[in-house]
Amino acid sequence: MKKQIVIAILAFGAFVLGTTNTQAQTATTTVNLILADVISIDSGAAVGGVVDFNYTTAADYNTAKSVTVAESLLITSSTNFDVKVKSNGVNFLNGSNSIPVNVLQIKAVSGGTMTGTFNAITLSNADQKLVAAADKGAKKSLSIEYSISADKASTVLLGKPVGTYTQTVTYTATAI
Repeated sequence: MKKQIVIAILAFGAFVLGTTNTQAQTATTTVNLILADVISIDSGAAVGGVVDFNYTTAADYNTAKSVTVAESLLITSSTNFDVKVKSNGVNFLNGSNSIPVNVLQIKAVSGGTMTGTFNAITLSNADQKLVAAADKGAKKSLSIEYSISADKASTVLLGKPVGTYTQTVTYTATAI
């Protein structure tokens, strides 16, 4: 019995000493968030899109026409940015026939999520600010209005050979 009491005391002592001397073990990991400035124009309605102006009646040549493309551009940028626009040439072309690109007005209009200073420009082959100091963010959308005045329709378009005149318009988002 003495032997059993001694074994019990030793077992209890080992248990107490073993649990009080056990220490927690730790490990650490460093997590890095590596950020870079980004700016991109996502596929919206304007990217790869087509804007048509049809002049088929006398009334068409005597009235202003406009086409608004809602959420035409989608831009993601980690910094504030400008949106510039230009034509890829000085004329709309139909074979050897041409119409100056300055018949077309392009205007940034409300209706999207992009903020900044919205401008209206007369199209040319030089970059012009359509939106100045737009706020950074993901998928900022911009609605764009294309227009041709009645004056330009009756003085520049009227009398040109029939056909489809085409020009590419390029939009550029630039970090500021």
